[in-house]
Amino acid sequence: MLYIGSHVSFNKDTQLKGVVEASLNNNANVFMFYTGSNQSTVRFPINEEITRQAHKLMLQNNIEKEKCIVHAPFIINLANNSDERKYQFYIDFLKQEIDRCIKLGINNLVLHPGSHVSVPKEQSLLNVANGLNEALKENQDINIYIEFMSGKGTEVGSNIDELKTILDNVIYKDKVFICLDTCHINDAGYDLTKFDDFLIEFDKKIGLDKIKCIHINDSKNIVGSHKDRHANIGYGTIGFEVLVNIIYHERLKEIPKILETPFVGEKSPYKIEIQMIKEKKFNDFIS
Repeated sequence: MLYIGSHVSFNKDTQLKGVVEASLNNNANVFMFYTGSNQSTVRFPINEEITRQAHKLMLQNNIEKEKCIVHAPFIINLANNSDERKYQFYIDFLKQEIDRCIKLGINNLVLHPGSHVSVPKEQSLLNVANGLNEALKENQDINIYIEFMSGKGTEVGSNIDELKTILDNVIYKDKVFICLDTCHINDAGYDLTKFDDFLIEFDKKIGLDKIKCIHINDSKNIVGSHKDRHANIGYGTIGFEVLVNIIYHERLKEIPKILETPFVGEKSPYKIEIQMIKEKKFNDFIS
């Protein structure tokens, strides 16, 4: 089955119900959202009644909450522990986001592993694992999806070996997985026209069972640019056909695919892009 959706907004008044309604309008059957600003710690309370209404709406429209995703804010940086006070703040804020996921009943949380800044790379990878070890509890119903990064600046997690190091050092291995991102993989230096080679290496070193989500984005940059600039599908250097082949790859068919492509002016592209993906036919909707 194709599980396809996009990033959608979560606001104070409509909360999860608004997320579901926006996704249905896009003809999506999965979604991803932030529970507040991705650049600040400001958060509003979760409304339990709205959450119940949202779950009812999901059930009525065959949206499986087990496939839907929350994205942690960008400000969390578990890789850098040069300032112990800030490092502990990031861990505590991650704990808060986990609690919000559980209250919303959306138990999958994508997390950027962070940037090492002045910390040695190997230590930064251990810092990510140690931060997760402190943030997670054995009895929690939560999954953390570490995102595969582009390697921009001092980002960590931009190759399979670095992600393996993090996974090897987490305690609760049944709660920590990987989220791929096609733009990030391209910009990190992997040629997606040879995606099967990437999957073979990933399977050998980590295991395909650890892939639980794929962000679908074209890239404005060439392979190995380490820039992380998303493009609408079919309008970048990866190309529509390559992305469709990834989306429909037999070994990844049960994994949710989430669009994070840019708005066109002030308009969301997601309904059109989802239709293109379902029809496997490129539609030049921008020019």
